[in-house]
Amino acid sequence: MNVRPLQDRIIVERVEGETTTAGGLIIPDTAKEKPQTGKILAVGKGKKLPDGKCVPMDVKVGDKVLFAKYSGSEIKLDGKEYLIMREEDILCVVE
Repeated sequence: MNVRPLQDRIIVERVEGETTTAGGLIIPDTAKEKPQTGKILAVGKGKKLPDGKCVPMDVKVGDKVLFAKYSGSEIKLDGKEYLIMREEDILCVVE
């Protein structure tokens, strides 16, 4: 993948959730919600301020993050689906 996000945008690959419940029931694909966790694949340089300075990103490539349910835009690159979103759409870094 040769894509570089601009400014405070990041590219995230969704991490699939569990396919069974705690009781052992298998969840069918039609009943699953899209996961809200993902792995960061690429980050921009940071947010530009009106005075021209650049605020560096708090996240880095490889971080596992939790993001808002309806955040970002879905894109398709090389047959795979990714999300491109702003850093402010990320709720937390999962450690």
